Amino acid sequence: MSTVEGAVQCDEGEYGRAAKRLKTEETEAEEREEGEEGEEELEEGEDSDSGSLPGNGNGESATDNRARWSASQFGAGRRENGEDSHRISPSPVVHVRGLCEAVVEADLIDALERFGPICYVMMMPFKRQALVEFSAGESADLCVSCGAKEPVYIAGQQAYFNYSTSKRITRPTNADNPNSGNKVLLLSIQNPLYPITTDVLYTVCNPIGSVLRIVIFKRNGIQAMVEFESIQCAQKAKAALNGADIYAGCCTLKIEYARPTRLNVIKNDNESWDYTKPYLVRRGPPCPLLPLPNNSRYKLTSVDVPDMVSYPLPQSSSSYSGHAPSSVAMVSGLHPSKMNCTRIFNLFCLYGNIEKVKFMKSVPGTALVEMGDEYAVDRAITHLNSIKVFGKRLNVCVSKQHAVIPSQVFELEDGSSSYKDFAMTRNNRFSSAGQASKNIIQPPSAVLHYYNVPPCISQDHLLRLCTEHDVPGFVKFKMFDAKPSSKTISGLLEFDSKTEAVEVLTVLNHYQIRIPNGSNPYTLKLCFSTSSHL
Repeated sequence: MSTVEGAVQCDEGEYGRAAKRLKTEETEAEEREEGEEGEEELEEGEDSDSGSLPGNGNGESATDNRARWSASQFGAGRRENGEDSHRISPSPVVHVRGLCEAVVEADLIDALERFGPICYVMMMPFKRQALVEFSAGESADLCVSCGAKEPVYIAGQQAYFNYSTSKRITRPTNADNPNSGNKVLLLSIQNPLYPITTDVLYTVCNPIGSVLRIVIFKRNGIQAMVEFESIQCAQKAKAALNGADIYAGCCTLKIEYARPTRLNVIKNDNESWDYTKPYLVRRGPPCPLLPLPNNSRYKLTSVDVPDMVSYPLPQSSSSYSGHAPSSVAMVSGLHPSKMNCTRIFNLFCLYGNIEKVKFMKSVPGTALVEMGDEYAVDRAITHLNSIKVFGKRLNVCVSKQHAVIPSQVFELEDGSSSYKDFAMTRNNRFSSAGQASKNIIQPPSAVLHYYNVPPCISQDHLLRLCTEHDVPGFVKFKMFDAKPSSKTISGLLEFDSKTEAVEVLTVLNHYQIRIPNGSNPYTLKLCFSTSSHL
């Protein structure tokens, strides 16, 4: 799908549709090695904590809801005798499925407001779904019944509707007034393959509504708060950008109203900026915006709405952290007997391809990790710096070296080599654009997603595997329903802490599972889940 899409105006002409991610559905495999069989499902029914709904934890559970939709692909419908075939009580909140990749909040408003006033929309970009809350239950009834009788199109593609199990979408502000907004938006950047700075967000948001202040923070992944001049500006920005990509195929925006009504900025730099106080001293070197095109691929319409938000991927890179650009990370604080090249690969491969790993003989507990590019190094720093692994806190930073050279190779305490080349391994997860687009960049969490496991492996087998490798066992276990034709299974493992999950992933990621009479072993694959708990 081309990322170049024209602006689509709603009836009032105030919203525009931005290009959407080149992302497969969440039920697709994250990636399968050559020769592996079966399909690994990503975490069905998961969504970020900010989108959780009362009574159902993580929005609409795909597993629970599967039986509630009609026998058609997703279509809502009623039996001929008028009985509701899905047995869900009516609700002002409608669950929308089957959305196209290019859809944003404004498209849903444009298509569904004919059924009645809409007071809130929650996008689920990874699942191509959304929740739409109408002001009145009668409007939701009309939407669901109409969708059962005739096709309803959203952004040019037929969508499917059913009542949500929730009566109201949870939002962080003004719980007593469902129609209220806020001039401060909370942006969650999903799958952040490239650096997100104040310059990037200002360029994206300001054409839609005047931006006053921006603050970026890295607590649960990468999030930002953007304060607009008015509530109306924030509403327009939320509708136009909620569900859109900043860069083609990645950095997807999920937008909610924030709790604060005003942001306090004390310095102007890459992570915070007050545009009403240009005299604030910039601390640290600037981060140049990734190149924007000079042609019609990015221009303003008569209502100051970008035709698109997906910029081209950069051909050259600049410094993000103040260091000279480098694809080599320096990692210190490594446990002397429990960390080796393979275990570093197991952890760092979640954020980019790994070319080479070398421990430094002159600096014990320190290694150089050559990654696919400087953006991978930035992702590793963002998510792995200061985490604890085997009781020691890692320090991850950009190295002055531009390549890892296999000199002064020696034996580590566990007997393995201090240097290893991973350039040709099939376990790298960013080797192609299609492969990289299936990875969900996620910070460490207490829940691991496992996949590519043979069906004969049970919960007890996985617990025994943890015991045999002297790592903590999981406290909760969930296996996803596999398709009848699938030859592998997947699921979730919850641990007592994030630290325990990190250690298990470091040791067991890419473990070779051999089964009796099997010709080739299965490679156990682990990644951090988007769920905080099961």
